Amino acid sequence: MKKVIVFTTGGTIAMKYDEARGGLVPAVSGEDLAAAVPGLGSLARVEVREFSNVASCNMSPQKMFELSLQIESALADSEVAGAVITHGTDTLEETAYFLDLLHGSDKPVCVVGAMRGASDTSPDGPANIYCAVQTAASENARGKGVLVVLNNVIHAAGQVRKTHSANCATFESPWWGPLGYCDQDRVIFRRAPVGRQVFHPRALTARVDLIPAQTGLGPEYIDFALSRGCQGIVIEGYGRGNIPPALEDGIARAAAQGVAVVIATRAFAGRPYETYAYPGSVGDSKKHGAVRGGEASGAKTRLKLMIVLSERPELARDPAALEKVMDS
Repeated sequence: MKKVIVFTTGGTIAMKYDEARGGLVPAVSGEDLAAAVPGLGSLARVEVREFSNVASCNMSPQKMFELSLQIESALADSEVAGAVITHGTDTLEETAYFLDLLHGSDKPVCVVGAMRGASDTSPDGPANIYCAVQTAASENARGKGVLVVLNNVIHAAGQVRKTHSANCATFESPWWGPLGYCDQDRVIFRRAPVGRQVFHPRALTARVDLIPAQTGLGPEYIDFALSRGCQGIVIEGYGRGNIPPALEDGIARAAAQGVAVVIATRAFAGRPYETYAYPGSVGDSKKHGAVRGGEASGAKTRLKLMIVLSERPELARDPAALEKVMDS
């Protein structure tokens, strides 16, 4: 029987209601999570490793990097077919994408969470874990990178977004749709992710800040990021990536200091592009030293730029080369 390693990190899936505190709190161990899933042992030999037990708002890029190292080390074992990571849903899509950018093995890694706590009526955690282990043990999942598995649906890490604050069907892949789904007897895929990139930084060294465009915003947040010694800045613009014109002076100052500035879009699909030529457009931002990102959200673009600059810091002063990497 195949072996699947389950790394637990915490999140709603591992929480119960605390009457004294009036809300859900971390309370369930990794072993308890696995034990609460009927039939799990029929899918694979499951080994649970507790990485952490925190709400996902406590996750950080450094923790994601350390988790990646542990996952890749586990997958190097020829007996291991794949890995599952239990995670809170608030930052699940970010951790999944971060792991995907570092995942060079063809063995599947499935990130899973829950929208209901372990003590809630009809918790969705056990079924989600079952599907994630089923997917991680499936030959059909090999070579597809890091996958997000919830509500019986399988998504690509680079495309999935949390779209609802409470509904169990919150995770969707806008525009492109899911990769497949988990049925009772097998895992079914209807498409595969394309254009995955894999990087190999020795350490996570680059600080990158994210600034969302806001109407009437000036360059003050860019200047603050520069004062904090960042190596990169991601600006999440509107639509095609357009931003308030007052930000352009800040972009120029950042570029002059060798700080990479990448424009993302807050839209759920599509990519920034220099369609327009007015002040604050992507064309204007590029003239001031910024580069275009790709289809990833601002949060994901930040993580990608962090990884890229940690591996190749010289790209901060080579806009053409940086844009080729980021807009892929």
